[in-house]
Amino acid sequence: MSAQPSHAAPALGCDAVRKAFGGRVALDGVSLSVRRGEFVALLGPNGAGKTTLFQILSGLFVADAGQVTVMGCDMRRDPVRALAQLGIVFQQPAIDLDLPVLANLRFHADLHGLPRRVAAQRIAGLLQGFGLAARAHAPVRELSGGSRRKVELARALLHEPAMLLLDEPTVGLDPASRVQLLGECRRLARHAQAGVLWATHLVQEVEQADRVIVLDRGAVRFDGTPAALLGATAAATLEAAFLAMTPSVVRTAQLEVTA
Repeated sequence: MSAQPSHAAPALGCDAVRKAFGGRVALDGVSLSVRRGEFVALLGPNGAGKTTLFQILSGLFVADAGQVTVMGCDMRRDPVRALAQLGIVFQQPAIDLDLPVLANLRFHADLHGLPRRVAAQRIAGLLQGFGLAARAHAPVRELSGGSRRKVELARALLHEPAMLLLDEPTVGLDPASRVQLLGECRRLARHAQAGVLWATHLVQEVEQADRVIVLDRGAVRFDGTPAALLGATAAATLEAAFLAMTPSVVRTAQLEVTA
């Protein structure tokens, strides 16, 4: 794994971001950063605020307070330039199942204004790299869940973004597909020098991350390496460390047992 030097400008910056829905605070002063070439896992239980944070980072929601920057571009003041630097894979699949793989990718390339020759070269390279070249003309509906996720990842990478956001990208995938997709994204961080923010509630998906950010009840509880997380909690395993950092998970489990 190759993290960027400390003086490099972050690909993604999030400073004191707050978001509330009525009387419920979803995010309470969240600050984090991701550098190019860095794979950062955002680990939190269901309901921690991960999806709300991703909706703000991707421009779908506007924060009540705080600032988000992508390669130095402010998401609120200059959203077009900020969003142009992002590749996004949402938790819920967002791809046309009835279109062939190739048509899906061409459509996305057109949305980004890529010249046809450039788009064709990048699409061919991504399909080859993800092992999908033989399925280029197949409707996405005919692909396995893991292969569909690969198409979404290829689509997110077409415009060569500086920052890749993945919100629970392995939901619904079998273990082998989960491991493969995780490996592909770690490889991209190293070789394409893209910053990667990978949101998950699965502890086993953060073991080889450059950094782990633990989010619970809308606040950052920890930001550091997996080894540092173990040290901070004196836990024997990352799962035990995660539970120590997120007492709300333990309380919920206890309530379910005693109910």
